[in-house]
Amino acid sequence: MVWMCSRTSLSGHPTQSASSRWRRGLWLVPVAVALVTVAVVRDPHPAAADGPADNKAEQVRPVPPPGIPLPDADKEALTSGGQPLQSKLDELQQPHGDKKVAAFRKAHIADVAVLLGAVKDAVAYGEFHNPNDIAAAKGLLQLGVERADQLLAGKAPWATETGLVVRGYQSKIDGSYQPYGLVIPANYNINGTDKVRLDIWCHGRGETLSEVNFLAQRRTQVGPISPPNTIVLHLYGRYCNANKLAGEIDCLEALAAVQSQYRIDEDRIVMRGFSMGGAAAWQFAVHYTDLFAAAAPGAGFSETPDFLKVFQKETLNPTPYEQTLWHMYDCPDWCANLAQLPTIAYSGENDIQKQAADIMETALAKEKIQLVHLIGPKTGHSYHPDSAAEIERRLVSIVARGRNRVPKKIEFVTYSLRYNHMHWVQIDGLGKHWEQARISADLNYLTPDVTINDPQIVINPRNVTDFTLAMEPGWFPYGSKQRVTVLVRGQLFELRGASDYSFNAKFHFTAQGWKLGARQLPPGTLRKQAGLQGPIDDAFLDSFLFVKGTGKSPHDKVTKWVDAESTRAVEHWRKQFRGQARLKNDSDITDEDIAAHNLVLWGDPASNAILAKIADKLPIKWDADQVTVGAKTYPADKHIPLLIYPNPLNPKKYVVLNSGFTFRDYDYLNNARQVPKLPDWAVIDLDTAPNARTPGKVVAADFFGEDWQLSKP
Repeated sequence: MVWMCSRTSLSGHPTQSASSRWRRGLWLVPVAVALVTVAVVRDPHPAAADGPADNKAEQVRPVPPPGIPLPDADKEALTSGGQPLQSKLDELQQPHGDKKVAAFRKAHIADVAVLLGAVKDAVAYGEFHNPNDIAAAKGLLQLGVERADQLLAGKAPWATETGLVVRGYQSKIDGSYQPYGLVIPANYNINGTDKVRLDIWCHGRGETLSEVNFLAQRRTQVGPISPPNTIVLHLYGRYCNANKLAGEIDCLEALAAVQSQYRIDEDRIVMRGFSMGGAAAWQFAVHYTDLFAAAAPGAGFSETPDFLKVFQKETLNPTPYEQTLWHMYDCPDWCANLAQLPTIAYSGENDIQKQAADIMETALAKEKIQLVHLIGPKTGHSYHPDSAAEIERRLVSIVARGRNRVPKKIEFVTYSLRYNHMHWVQIDGLGKHWEQARISADLNYLTPDVTINDPQIVINPRNVTDFTLAMEPGWFPYGSKQRVTVLVRGQLFELRGASDYSFNAKFHFTAQGWKLGARQLPPGTLRKQAGLQGPIDDAFLDSFLFVKGTGKSPHDKVTKWVDAESTRAVEHWRKQFRGQARLKNDSDITDEDIAAHNLVLWGDPASNAILAKIADKLPIKWDADQVTVGAKTYPADKHIPLLIYPNPLNPKKYVVLNSGFTFRDYDYLNNARQVPKLPDWAVIDLDTAPNARTPGKVVAADFFGEDWQLSKP
């Protein structure tokens, strides 16, 4: 369905590039805010790349760009001004004998730390892009001191304020403090009992969106949306990555932080965004479908290859594994999931990024789903006000009904166990990763099969080996006494719900057909599972620790490459995901480290003691002479393997060899490129120097099988 509205511009919100920190603090300013239903704003940073100039891998401009020079007086003021705040933070982080005081401080310290971190990083990395940023940084330090004093006095008044509020959380990924902004409606009562709607807003592309100017925006600008009686959560998203990878986890962590502090109605959460934020809204809608009551993506992109051809005019020559990895964020592949989520797409009629909704519309039509696609006539890269009003009208109606926790029918598609849940259906095992897996599920209680007396649950899995059906207490529609027939590909199982009207049943496939119950594996058996399924980039969606080898490699090329690439990984983690990677020497690794983190080991078995401990337990063999991958060998003096694998010292966590996140400088220039570039393992020829696209010449690369072993040729 296409809706034509009249003309104008509601932008995807002042977009800029955003950043995260090693230590962070947030801030709030008491500002009077007029909350309106729709704010009409033109995006000052439209997601336009530099065209052909940004398709030259040998001439890559830096992202983020260099900042303006910081005058000595301002540098001194910001440096010395941060010292009192640091002292107060140190005091707040000391153990406190009173458990209530300690818990109160812990709940609010991120709101202080994120402010200091934003300023310290902007000074350290030259991320002042405008003179206004300098004044904003000074304001953040002042706000941080005010908040720290209040918290030391046992108060956190910003946590009860309405209007524009800036806050933070501490990320599990790297321990950094990350910012987020809130718009709290004037009628929200912190002591009330009613739950409120929450709209999540994803910002547009902005290569200069530091934490400082993100926080400055969120202190002074309502943003493009402010529906009545609705809290709006503005994500920073760890800078400029279309909320992918660590930016994706930012949404989940910020949402959890907000839910812990405010009365959010979990059945009335809406995912929204424009431009780069529209791309984010698409991917959240198809990956985390059952979290939301509705989705409203505007412009942006919804996949990688077609968008780069249309928008970037880029000629693509992907490897087979790169094409496979496009499945991770190519939303048309996942569009069947939108059968469970009311979705309203928006495009300007004259916007090249209309391509995103057009391609989704075509894909959804194949699933017999008619996309509501509102089009602002004669409008470019902005919202038309009539379209914006129509979006709000429709969302009000959808939200009034709320999220359906137990849909009668489910159509669930996934390509990876990273995304394995859809309401009452969970996929626990795949026949093969990165090929479409699908479950069609039907409670069918309104029209039971006339040949069977009992109500039915009908399940049709494809490329699925293990799954769970689960409904929370009170939500199983058949109650506890009624016998229920579960039909899995025609096989019949008779079950009942529990006395609290909950339901939980696991199924697994064997050579003899489907069986009831969880699969029992022999001790020590490895199998890809949710959170342990690769590819390499998956290690950086949870807590990770870089482990530097302190020994000596026998090969100079290996030493030189490891030193350069490990340094680069730390540097670029901060540049692109705005945190500080945790670092330790191999000799300092403890049992607690092994239990808590994915370990990223830098070096070879001679130089890294942790790698030496596990080398014989990895599917790729590596000694002083050669790297062995199945029947193929590579000289160890000029080759190095990269891989991800369940850590033999703790199979609940990953071990990664010699890799940070796998997209590189060339990919920073367009957010559609920012997808995993390497699969589960690769072998790099060190005779070719690393460049803006690869860490060297990739002479072999592939995915491990479902048993975490080398795939058969």
